Amino acid sequence: MSVATPLLEQTIEPDDALPEYRPSAPANNSRSPALLQPTPAALASTPADAEAGAYLRHASSAPLFVLFFFRVAAITTYILCGFFTDNYVVSTVIVVVLLAMDFWNCRNVSGRTLVGLRFWNQVDDDGESYWVFESRDPSRPANPIDSRMFWIALYVFPALWLVLLVVSFLKFNLSFVPIVILALVFNFTNVIGFTYADRDAKQRWAANVASSTWGLGGGFGSQILTGVVKKGVGRVFGS
Repeated sequence: MSVATPLLEQTIEPDDALPEYRPSAPANNSRSPALLQPTPAALASTPADAEAGAYLRHASSAPLFVLFFFRVAAITTYILCGFFTDNYVVSTVIVVVLLAMDFWNCRNVSGRTLVGLRFWNQVDDDGESYWVFESRDPSRPANPIDSRMFWIALYVFPALWLVLLVVSFLKFNLSFVPIVILALVFNFTNVIGFTYADRDAKQRWAANVASSTWGLGGGFGSQILTGVVKKGVGRVFGS
């Protein structure tokens, strides 16, 4: 009787046990969480504060600074030049240069930037001289702070030069009267030019509003209404 011999004499060992699964802890993020900073409008407690913040954000500080710098520097130099130098020519040249720079800056830079107005005198082919006025699109109004400060500077400083003119006559200091007169000419030229430019802009705005509103009513009726609006605005802002 034969005995069966096993085919494999080696014993089968069990497989290695799988490592126990353990969820890993989330890695620490070294970056700090972002903080949302509230805007000035969000910090405002009332709509008036939010509006004031918007005005301040859009105010043009550089043109305002340059406008007031030249005007204050001209008057200050005129008043204090006698304390630093006795040279009449040097004092006159400095004041005249400051006045000329202020006149150019006010007419070509500050007026266009702060209130959207510009004017100049032009001569046509026939030799006739006339004023030309430009204004900003009414859909882009000027900032209230810029506009208010510009008109204050435009009207206050000529009044100060008038006071200095009276003082010069009272003190019989006639040598500086030509400088004051030149300052008045520069300042009043800007006053008259920007006043008429502002009035012309308001009249054209009123005419455009009337034409766009009543344009469907016929050409003749639109012309009549446009004329009435122009006359009304002209009476309000001066003729």
